[in-house]
Amino acid sequence: MESKAKVAGHPIHPMLVVFPLGLFATSLIFDLIRLFSTNGIWSVVSEYMIGAGIIGGLIAAVFGTIDWVAIPQNTRAKNIGLWHGGGNVVVTGLFVASWLLRRSTPADPPAAAMILSAVAVVLALATGWLGGELVDRLGVGVDDGANLNAPSSLGGHTSRRRMA
Repeated sequence: MESKAKVAGHPIHPMLVVFPLGLFATSLIFDLIRLFSTNGIWSVVSEYMIGAGIIGGLIAAVFGTIDWVAIPQNTRAKNIGLWHGGGNVVVTGLFVASWLLRRSTPADPPAAAMILSAVAVVLALATGWLGGELVDRLGVGVDDGANLNAPSSLGGHTSRRRMA
């Protein structure tokens, strides 16, 4: 099934998700640099990156939701899409909490803020894998001949997708 939200023939959601994922992951890297340095600017930049990632995540979610609504009911793709989207709501929520904890001391955020970010990045790896399963294995958003009930790529079975 092809994406319902496209620009120049390409699905919008996959184009947008790279921004929040990159911003969130880099914010964690900057927090880790801050832990090993005395320069609080790293955490200040991290706070701005988290804010931008939250905005980017909300925008990407709009287009992901448009595509998810179009997936037929009672398919493996619909279920995986629900876990993918729901997990990303949790990821974004964890980063919102981390961002709020940083507001009073951006150059020296509490440990809880950095822990929330680390947990969110680990969860984002899992939800990103689910997104890859949707696109690469099931063909959601990219292939009208998609097999929306293909077995998991972890099982070693082929998806039997028609290749263009």
